[in-house]
Amino acid sequence: MLGSAGRAGRFRPVSDTRPRRTFAVISHPDAGKSTLTEALALHARVITEAGAVHGKGDRRATVSDWMAMEKARGISITSAALQFVYRDHVINLVDTPGHSDFSEDTYRVLSAVDSAVMLVDAGKGLEPQTLKLFKVCALRGIPVITVINKWDRPGLHALELMDLIQEKIKLRPTPLTWPVGEAGDFRGVLDRRTGEFVKYTRTAGGATRAPEKRMGANEVEENDAQVWAHAVEEHELLSLDEADHDQARFLAGETTPVMFASALQNFGVAQLLDLLLDLAPEPNATLGVDGTVREVKDDFSAFVFKVQSGMNNAHRDRLAYARIVSGSFERGMIVTHAASGRPFATKFAQAVFGRDTTSVETAEPGDIIGFVNAQALRVGDTVYVGDAIEYPPVPSFAPEHFMTATAGDISRYKQFRKGIEQLDQEGVVQVLRSDLRGDQSPVLAAVGPMQFEVVEDRMLNEFNSPIRFSRLDYQVARLTDAAGASALSGIRGVEVLQRSDGTYLALFVDRWRAQVTARDNPAVMLEELPAGGN
Repeated sequence: MLGSAGRAGRFRPVSDTRPRRTFAVISHPDAGKSTLTEALALHARVITEAGAVHGKGDRRATVSDWMAMEKARGISITSAALQFVYRDHVINLVDTPGHSDFSEDTYRVLSAVDSAVMLVDAGKGLEPQTLKLFKVCALRGIPVITVINKWDRPGLHALELMDLIQEKIKLRPTPLTWPVGEAGDFRGVLDRRTGEFVKYTRTAGGATRAPEKRMGANEVEENDAQVWAHAVEEHELLSLDEADHDQARFLAGETTPVMFASALQNFGVAQLLDLLLDLAPEPNATLGVDGTVREVKDDFSAFVFKVQSGMNNAHRDRLAYARIVSGSFERGMIVTHAASGRPFATKFAQAVFGRDTTSVETAEPGDIIGFVNAQALRVGDTVYVGDAIEYPPVPSFAPEHFMTATAGDISRYKQFRKGIEQLDQEGVVQVLRSDLRGDQSPVLAAVGPMQFEVVEDRMLNEFNSPIRFSRLDYQVARLTDAAGASALSGIRGVEVLQRSDGTYLALFVDRWRAQVTARDNPAVMLEELPAGGN
C-alpha cells in the first residue's frame, strides 16, 4: 500500500479516518491491469512517471510487478496492494494476478474488496477469463465497473461491445462515458452525466498525466465536429434504450457502469477515479459464520486473504495480507486468532507497495495490512478484538492439474519439506497427501500448469531445494469426507487425498469417471468445487 511519497521514494500509508474505497482490478491476461494500476497511482500524484511491464522504451518496469518471473514474462503472478489519496478519500487498490492459471488467487483477492474494476480489451471483447471473473463477482455480490481499455488501438465497435456484455454476462451495461472517435482514433469521451466533451492530449509514451480539456457542445473544434456528432447520436440512442446509470441497480449487481479508456496513454483514468468515489460502495457491515453482524464501527476485526513470502531475498520473510473489516487498527495491539483462540501480537505490521514495505501505525476498515512473520496465520483466518467473530473461509477453486513432487537433491530433503509446507500455507498450490504416498512425495494440485513453474522457481531460489515433478493423469477433483474416502478406496481411476486443513479431495481421471462413480455410489459425498481452468 502507499499513501504519499516520502524521502528517497519511500511511501507512507494513510493514518487517518477519511472515507475508504477498496477495489480490485481484474481482467483477462494482457488487458492492461498493471498498466492501469500505475496510471491510477500517477493520476493520484503518488508517482511521477508510469512504467509499463518490461519497461518498454524509456518507461520503467511496473512497480507493482516485482517477482522475477513477473519481470521476465511481463505478467502479474502475485497481487500487489496499493493505497493512495484522491479527492480526500483513501483508495485501496488490489492488483490481481493476470494469467489465467492464477484465478484461484484472484478469487481470494475478491473476498477482500467491496467492488471491482473489470478491464475489457477493446480489440478482443469478452474473453474466457473475463467471463469467469464476472461470474465470480456475481457469486460474491461484488458490484463491477467495466472499463473498455485500449481504445487508442483498432478494435470492436462500442455498441457491439455493449451488446456482448448484455448477452454474455447478463449485466445491463450503462455507459457513463462514450468514446469520441472510433477505436484507434481516440479523441476523448462524451461525459454522459454532464454532456461535456472531455478531450485528451497524448504525452510522450504515456509516461505522465495526460492533459484533458472539458468543453461544451458549442466549443467543439471543427476537426472534431464529425466524430463528436456521431458520439452524441449514439449517446441519445443509449438514453432511448434506458441505458442510463441507476445506483440502486448497480449496487444490486444488475447493471455495470461502463467507461472507455487507454491506460497506456493515461486517457480516461481520472474519470475512473471519480467514478470509484462517486459510485463504488464503502466498507459495510459483515456477517460472521454464525450470523453475527460486525458493524464497521465495532471493535477491530480482520481476515487473512493472502500469504506471501520471498519479497526480500536477504530474509526469510512471510507476510499475511489482511483486510480490516471493522474497528481501528493500532500497531502493537493484541488480537485474538479465531482459529486457535490464542492471542496474537501485531507489533510488526506493514503496508506494501510492490516490493517496498513500511510500518503501519494505524489503519481503518477497508485497508489492507500485512502481518510480518505471522507463522500461525493462514488464508481465511480471522483475527479480532472484543466480542468473538469468525468470518467465512475463503473458497478454493477446483484443481485440474496434478503432479507428485519429490526432492531433486535428497540431501536437501529438510529444505524441500519446509518449502512445500510454506508454499502450501501461502496457497501458491494445493498440497495433497495420503498415508500411501507419504510425505516424501506429496501431490501438488493447481488450477493451471504455470503454478508448478512458480513452485519450481521458488523452491530453488528461496529454499535452495531443487524439485522433481511427475505428472498424474487425474483431471477432476470432488470434495468428499472420511466416509467417502473409505467407500472410494480401491475403485479404479479414483484416488482420495487430504489437504493440510483436513479436507478430503477425490481425484478422477476424467469427468466421465467422476459422474459414473457418483451414480454408482449415491450415498457418497462428492461435491463440486468452484471451477478452475478455462
